Amino acid sequence: MGEKIKLKYHHIGIPTTKPINGEVYLEKYKVYHYGYDRSEYGIEWMRYEKDCPLPEIVKTVPHVAFEVEDIYEAIKGKKVIIEPNRPSEGILVAFIEEHGVPIEFIQIKEKNDNGFWPRSFLFRKS
Repeated sequence: MGEKIKLKYHHIGIPTTKPINGEVYLEKYKVYHYGYDRSEYGIEWMRYEKDCPLPEIVKTVPHVAFEVEDIYEAIKGKKVIIEPNRPSEGILVAFIEEHGVPIEFIQIKEKNDNGFWPRSFLFRKS
């Protein structure tokens, strides 16, 4: 068995159908999200449009997200349900499925003093 991947808790994503004041729209994915950087507990609420192209499991089951140093090592040998992609400049994201639960891995190049992406960085159009 190989070396374990170092995981650092980043946030939990919870699907919702209710709009939240201040949510941000990601047009490419047809999803609104709000909160992980505003929640003291690292909670992100996700609201998906009907024609959102993401897997049904991601749209209906809460996910936990971990920051990793190397996303390709983190997903190696796993059941990948969302291939590595760049929703914003400077970050790489991928999802795997484990026992019916989506798990997100995030590789970050730029962070603020709190260890999170700065809002201006995260939502900058690439």
